[in-house]
Amino acid sequence: MTQPKNALLGDQLVDKVRRKRRLESMTSPLPDHTRVMTVSNQKGGVGKTTTTVNLASGLARRGARVLVIDLDPQGNASTALGVEHDPTITSIYEVLLGEAKLGDTVQQTTDHENLMCVPSTINLAGAEIELVSLVAREQRLRKALAEFLSQSDEMYHYVFIDCPPSLGLLTVNAFVAAQEVLIPIQCEYYALEGLSQLLGNIELIEQHLNPQLHVSTILLTMHDSRTNLSNEVAEEVRGFFPTQTLTTMIPRSVRISEAPSHGETVHAYDGSSVGAIAYLEAAAEIAERSAAEYARLYPEGA
Repeated sequence: MTQPKNALLGDQLVDKVRRKRRLESMTSPLPDHTRVMTVSNQKGGVGKTTTTVNLASGLARRGARVLVIDLDPQGNASTALGVEHDPTITSIYEVLLGEAKLGDTVQQTTDHENLMCVPSTINLAGAEIELVSLVAREQRLRKALAEFLSQSDEMYHYVFIDCPPSLGLLTVNAFVAAQEVLIPIQCEYYALEGLSQLLGNIELIEQHLNPQLHVSTILLTMHDSRTNLSNEVAEEVRGFFPTQTLTTMIPRSVRISEAPSHGETVHAYDGSSVGAIAYLEAAAEIAERSAAEYARLYPEGA
């Protein structure tokens, strides 16, 4: 027998209230060392930038100091975080070319006082070609970020790097600068398409340029619990990546889709929505993993 619509809505409301209260009662631990995470998936349309800004925003709201580096020439992360990114400003483009320090480009976001952003501009579209002739072209972002973090007055608990949906020098710079890779995977047909190539590229970077790099986190996005396909894809991903896949899944949500058009994260746009709650839960889950992840990366407390 089909459940009446009013009863279903009532159940959903009760569930939202329960989840919000649970989050409010939790304290998220802060890492002892800056966690640098590249958010990547060569397949477009998986919610890569949406995941970057909403996880960063969620962690900031849970007490962490967070920096987002927008390495995508489209600048969507910069837009969602409300920072200026017209072609005349100093951005990540100038940092990669050695014309500016990373600290010169950091902007306070409109989203939260704990959340900062290094913007991208359309100038970045030509950086792939310009970087080719430069010395240590794969190391440009890592060196700039390391210098910035060592000189920063306040510790950043998380750095999220949003890179373009392709494997070029920009994405390679992101992989070399990070310790962790976070892969958003949508719960739809062909979800795992191209994933083996991405994992192969990450392995190559690990072997030749960055031995600390590893896939630490997989987040299932665009999940629709009403469809068999979504549930089957989620089960398949968990079968392949049992330890990396977060328990939290991000649902299909109108509010998540609408937020970028308003230049906001889903938390700023509608913090009480199911999508905002899901991203807060994912952020809390990532924070809970911090202690174990730190011990794995720095076994001697380095």
